[in-house]
Amino acid sequence: MGEGVNVCDVAARRLDLAGTRAFETVGSGVERRERLAEFNRTWIGGLWEEATRGQRVDGVALAAVGSVGRGDAGPLSDYDLVLLHYGRTLSTEEITRLADRIWYPIWDAGVRLDHSVRTVNQCRTVAADDLTAAVGLLDIAPLAGDREVVAAARATVSHDWRANARKRLPQLTEAMAVRHHRHGDLAQSIEPELKEAHGGLRDMTILKALAEAWLADRPRGEVDAAHGLLLDVRDAVHVVTGRGRDRLGREDHDAVAALLGYGDPDDLLADVSDAGRTIAYAVDGTVRRAGQSQRARVLRVGPRRPQMTPLGYGLFESDGEVVLGSGRLVDSDPNLPLRAAVIAARANLPIAPTTLENLATKCADLPTPWTPLARGLLSDLLASGPGLVTVWEGLDQQGIVEKWLPEWAAVRSRPQRNAVHRHTVDRHLIETVVHATGLLRGVGRADLLLLAALLHDIGKVPGAHDHSATGAPIAEAVMRRLGHSDDDVATVVSLVREHLTLIELATRRDHSDPLTIDAALAAVDGDRERFELLVALTEADAVAAGPKAWTDWRAALLGQLATAVRARLDPATPAFGEAEPSLVPDDLVTTLAAGEPFVDVVPNGGSYRIDIADRDRLGLFADTAGLLAAEGLVVRTAVLRTVEGVAVNEWHVESPSDAVPEKDRLVRGLMRLATGDRGPLSLLDRRRQFAARPSGASTIGTPGQPRALVVPGASTDATVIEVRAHDRPGLLHELGMAFAKAGVSVRSAHIATYAGQTLDTFYVSDFSGRPLEPAKVAQVVAVVIDTCDGTT
Repeated sequence: MGEGVNVCDVAARRLDLAGTRAFETVGSGVERRERLAEFNRTWIGGLWEEATRGQRVDGVALAAVGSVGRGDAGPLSDYDLVLLHYGRTLSTEEITRLADRIWYPIWDAGVRLDHSVRTVNQCRTVAADDLTAAVGLLDIAPLAGDREVVAAARATVSHDWRANARKRLPQLTEAMAVRHHRHGDLAQSIEPELKEAHGGLRDMTILKALAEAWLADRPRGEVDAAHGLLLDVRDAVHVVTGRGRDRLGREDHDAVAALLGYGDPDDLLADVSDAGRTIAYAVDGTVRRAGQSQRARVLRVGPRRPQMTPLGYGLFESDGEVVLGSGRLVDSDPNLPLRAAVIAARANLPIAPTTLENLATKCADLPTPWTPLARGLLSDLLASGPGLVTVWEGLDQQGIVEKWLPEWAAVRSRPQRNAVHRHTVDRHLIETVVHATGLLRGVGRADLLLLAALLHDIGKVPGAHDHSATGAPIAEAVMRRLGHSDDDVATVVSLVREHLTLIELATRRDHSDPLTIDAALAAVDGDRERFELLVALTEADAVAAGPKAWTDWRAALLGQLATAVRARLDPATPAFGEAEPSLVPDDLVTTLAAGEPFVDVVPNGGSYRIDIADRDRLGLFADTAGLLAAEGLVVRTAVLRTVEGVAVNEWHVESPSDAVPEKDRLVRGLMRLATGDRGPLSLLDRRRQFAARPSGASTIGTPGQPRALVVPGASTDATVIEVRAHDRPGLLHELGMAFAKAGVSVRSAHIATYAGQTLDTFYVSDFSGRPLEPAKVAQVVAVVIDTCDGTT
């Protein structure tokens, strides 16, 4: 065999065995990996024969660990080989020469190799000292030579593993937690790490190791199917990329999905997420089982009876889980799954898998519509706080959630190709519920807030263009099945349909414009209670999405809009919270009379509000934006006003360098710019040199061409232009210059930078203060697009 296969063709042969045709039939993964395993054994066996020809090698063997040892290696997986011997037959020099005759042809073939030479006793020592090596050696398998040597090593390592299980389990658990923290949760990643992440292939070896220690049974069935899917995806990644990668990169989604027979890459990601969740749930539960088994061994003095702490309704806490005291209870109470979930979530405990299985298979279904008791229990469950996440996952794994909410299946494990979202759709919904519990005291109907949080993205189903509009009728169907009144149904449906409205108005519209307030009121039909619910839902949704969706400046903008709307709803009542500071300080007139602009820098919880007042002039907005950019500040929003020839502007900025904006430096810069000195902007040119400018060509995976859209009806005394483009240093300055050259006055600007993309709204008028004429609008829109595209 050593002569039959050219070493340079090994990688090509491995890829050929797992090529496109090998993925054509369902269930072909096992057969494909068996062919690869046979090739590996045959090729390595041929190298062994060449290396040992004419030499007596009794008591010496070549073995494999890792994926090659388990027989589930991918097309381009590493080889992890061990040359084993008793230390008696061959001298150290002879063993070294034999190893070289094996390793060098493998390296010459371009195969990545992790190798070692050990005696059986050395295997035992290494396993005792190195946890990772111990787990790996549990999979050691013979490839060539004396099989008894391999059997002896495996038996010794396995015996020690079981004997030292009490000491090794905490080490194993800690190492697993560190790995999960480093690589994240496979189920929640748009670019999943298939091997090392929580729920990945490495966790399957942990399951086997725990079973090998006789601490817990290894789950089967769905776990094995999930394992097979991840192996198939890993194999496809190898074939598509031509590299032994374990990460399903965003750029490979389409090709891997096509190779595995998926019409839509999102369907592939949903299945990968499901597989990761299944394995993660299994390994977490098995670790708990192992811990319980270990504690039983330590504490046992004669027969040990489990410690059962009563929790009510026939449920108990035992060994850190919620369990049923008697299986007969499931036949008499259809509300028992809800009761168990509420108790477990409030105690921040998981429900034992056996108990979940009994609840799923033996409890009667809830009636339609639900009873008031069942509705109340669901509200209690949603209000339980952080413990909801683990409990809901267990309910979902057993299919109980889908019994309650059949619509849940459509969003289960659905990926979100959005830079601000960190979770799949279903997990985001639960995280939103958890965050909403901290806002319950600010609303009149806590139950409706929690239900809206649970359902607000229920319309993110395949093919949905506007998930808010799609989700509204789905939410209505759910609410009616739960038995809510018409008024409550209408409220939740409205919240689902409008859950993005307030944050869009807050970040993209002028809060002082009456039409902005009109739009906010229209979203809630002018209802004060519904408005407070929508404000709370908006915050919970953004916080759950992640830090990119909820920043200090976005929170401040939502608060400002809410204050303005509340003032309209109840003008006789002072707005909630402190009044906004005046944009025109008392010493403004004195400062301007002295020929200097007025500047005030106010810290604002991680960001800064910079109030600037100066004599209004053409290009003041552009100069100010350029100066802030040159100082390394990122503008998050700007509100601009002109009062009797004086521009009174409010800028909210962040300082990536953590440097506090210098008031005097800004004053000097504005004064120089007012005289035509462009020196203060020189730093901006340097910053541009280090920023990658977009090409403007629309390609897959990129945002595409910049857009400038006129928002009809958004204002009665200005033209509102919304700009979307790839952000870059100084873009706001360039837009300001473009408006100035076009003879347009910027009355107000609302700036948002999101995941490297700008979403800016400008209220512009002609110099007489009137909205632009249609011909002028077309000219300005074209100039704006050219500016964003970098062609002017």
